Amino acid sequence: MGPSRPSADDSESANTSGVRSGKSKVQTEEKRVLGNKLFVGNLSWNTTSDQLHETFAQFGEVTEAKVITDRDTGRSRGFGFVTFTDSDAGEKASSALDGTELDGREIRVNEAQDRRGGGGGGGGGGGGGSYRGDRQRW
Repeated sequence: MGPSRPSADDSESANTSGVRSGKSKVQTEEKRVLGNKLFVGNLSWNTTSDQLHETFAQFGEVTEAKVITDRDTGRSRGFGFVTFTDSDAGEKASSALDGTELDGREIRVNEAQDRRGGGGGGGGGGGGGSYRGDRQRW
């Protein structure tokens, strides 16, 4: 007789224990991180990351505050993100600051959404030549 093969029962128990717990842990961590991160919109082009940090720090420990800038010009794109160490502070800040004025503008504060893949770039489309459906090629 040759070497023994693992049975279907052996492989199923090995796969399900590692894979399922790993995925749920990752999904849980992802939700937790997003719960701590706020999107801040309608910012003045003059608002800095330091001003954003200072404004939100009154609600809890801020781990990151960043105004998003255009990569070519370096100018603010009018929105940013603030990340708190815990989601309770983020919820308090969102409730208290949404609709308030910062640097002369009424800001929007919401929980940040998970970025969906793809983004940017746009269509393109075909080019050149013409199409004639009735034309036969030999």
